[in-house]
Amino acid sequence: MLLKPLALIGRQGTKALAASIFIGLALPQFASLARPLIGTCVFFFLVFTFLRADFGAIRALLRQPGRILLAWFWIVASLPIALGGIVLALGHDLVGPELALGLALMAAAPPILSAPAVATLLGFDASFLVTVLVASMVTTPLTAPLVADVIAGAAVPIDTSVLALRLALLLGGAAVLAQVLRWLLGLARIARERAALDGLNVVFFFIFAVGAMDGVAEAMVANPVTVVTDALIVFVVAFAGIAAGLLVLAARFGAREAFVIGYATGHRNMGLLVAAMAGAVPDGTWLYFAMAQFPIYLMPLVLEPLARRMLRTPLPARR
Repeated sequence: MLLKPLALIGRQGTKALAASIFIGLALPQFASLARPLIGTCVFFFLVFTFLRADFGAIRALLRQPGRILLAWFWIVASLPIALGGIVLALGHDLVGPELALGLALMAAAPPILSAPAVATLLGFDASFLVTVLVASMVTTPLTAPLVADVIAGAAVPIDTSVLALRLALLLGGAAVLAQVLRWLLGLARIARERAALDGLNVVFFFIFAVGAMDGVAEAMVANPVTVVTDALIVFVVAFAGIAAGLLVLAARFGAREAFVIGYATGHRNMGLLVAAMAGAVPDGTWLYFAMAQFPIYLMPLVLEPLARRMLRTPLPARR
């Protein structure tokens, strides 16, 4: 009964994502109600990722370990080095502990779980990106606490070993539930209902967006300079990730693959770490996290013209 409406929502993927962030901003009265659901949304984002992962394609791509390792290292290391270098160069006193924690969470987080879906919506093959995303998620409990501690130091609100354990439980639980659903539903039905699953994902993104906007409308009035500064930072990171990916990785991966890796590099799943911290982050860090959702929700629509132009360019002949 609900499959057709969900499929309709799923087919409007990029437009629905762009609209949901503004709807969330326009509904501050519901934001405080939705905020506690962010952890649940993140869990189901993980379930959907594992549920729809083509493990046959992933196994085939694992025959190219050098490419996967290079892409994984780029995603895991490039942003922490860039943001960590800036924070350490400016000093924690100038940056401020709450913004430093926000930058640390962004640098430490794996790419957003919707990155392969966005790549597909834009017309790119996402198989390689899914493989790299799964690799980065699996290693997140090991890498994220270390990166967060190096960049933010004492500003991290929980013990890094506790953070690692919570991340492992979150990822492991989602993987187990996804495998159970694969057994119960079957891969054929999952593939057949792809549009409906896209729509259900968009519904969770809407709830997530509403919850993430908790306090943002008030901050726009009370602290407009901070809001604008945070917005500039997150959009610079988003565009810089794509630009750096194309500049550094295109020769090794080709422009299309470098584009999607760069997109994943600049769009990070801060919600995973916020959920692992049970949402217990300072107000300034929460505001930065909220502003980081804008490029995540808007960039698919912004990038459509560039993606169309790249797809019209024929792939170079393989030698």
